[in-house]
Amino acid sequence: MKKLVVALVTLGLVIAGLLVWNHQLMAKQSAGATGSKTLVIYNWGDYIDPSLIKKFEKQTGYKVDYETFDSNEAMLTKIQQGGTRYDLVVPSEYTVQRMQKEHLLRKLDHRQLPNLKYLAPRFLNQSFDPGNQYSVPYFWGTLGIVYNDKLVAHPLKHWEQLWDPQYRNQVMVYDSARDMMAIALITQGHSVNTTNYGELQAAERKLQGLSQNTRAVVADEMKMYLKQDEAAIGIAYSGDAAEMMDVNPHLHYVVPTEGSNIWFDNFVIPKSAKNLKGAYAFMNFMLEPKNAAQNADYVGYATPNQAARKYLPKAVTHNQAFYPDAQTMKHLEVYRDLPKKVNQEYNDLFLEFKMFVK
Repeated sequence: MKKLVVALVTLGLVIAGLLVWNHQLMAKQSAGATGSKTLVIYNWGDYIDPSLIKKFEKQTGYKVDYETFDSNEAMLTKIQQGGTRYDLVVPSEYTVQRMQKEHLLRKLDHRQLPNLKYLAPRFLNQSFDPGNQYSVPYFWGTLGIVYNDKLVAHPLKHWEQLWDPQYRNQVMVYDSARDMMAIALITQGHSVNTTNYGELQAAERKLQGLSQNTRAVVADEMKMYLKQDEAAIGIAYSGDAAEMMDVNPHLHYVVPTEGSNIWFDNFVIPKSAKNLKGAYAFMNFMLEPKNAAQNADYVGYATPNQAARKYLPKAVTHNQAFYPDAQTMKHLEVYRDLPKKVNQEYNDLFLEFKMFVK
């Protein structure tokens, strides 16, 4: 009987020891995932030169854990749910504003960002983040028109030309309520951030008139159609346009001078971040002019880094489609974070337009 008791006690001690060992092992693994030498970045897909990540790791000794998202909304939902381990995230301007309102971001210590000096002043202190208290510009771009000179007789310059009857069934419309409503609002002289429901209704009626010219309402697949000469005209972001033009020399990109959207994607540090030192190190690394230029060359979007421009081809930096002149810039608007009710109105009205497209 005593032997049985001793055996049971011994077995209990062994099991207890195994449980402690397993707990310690899991703790070590968890620490390894979020420890001081691991930097967790959450960014858009294919939105950084992979060789720069390797260069950063080699220079600093950090290990980068890189994850991607495909929309601001998907990223925001994940952050809102909590439990994430991201040290750096790259939201667009209106999402920065929303994250700030919801107290999801850390205030930045500019003393740890000496390379902010390389950014052009005109890209700082934007309305969505006065004083850049929470965000550092990463890339910027515009919304415009891509057209094929083999299929379009005359260069396009204005949004209103999209409604021309000669382009029946030739316009690829981007599947974005905010962008398409913005185009209709601009043609009617209204702000892309209007909350006036009457103006929104009028914009939707304007879009209905575009339905006859609309070939399809698409997202990323638009690039395939335009690259392969399967559509004459498309509405696109500047970086996507650059990618298409690299493949098809008959494509051209224009930002209508009467106005458009100018957008910014930005580095921010979530409140849940663990590796603050690494986050600041990475932002400073990406702000180094040569690194910023290399990244802009890879991604195809415009860099806000003034010092980086001297390392880019003049054919790029002097191209007003991608680096618009001061006069055009005056008419570009940044999207603001709108109330949920108004966002729903934009979405509902755009859905009504899509129902008219055959």
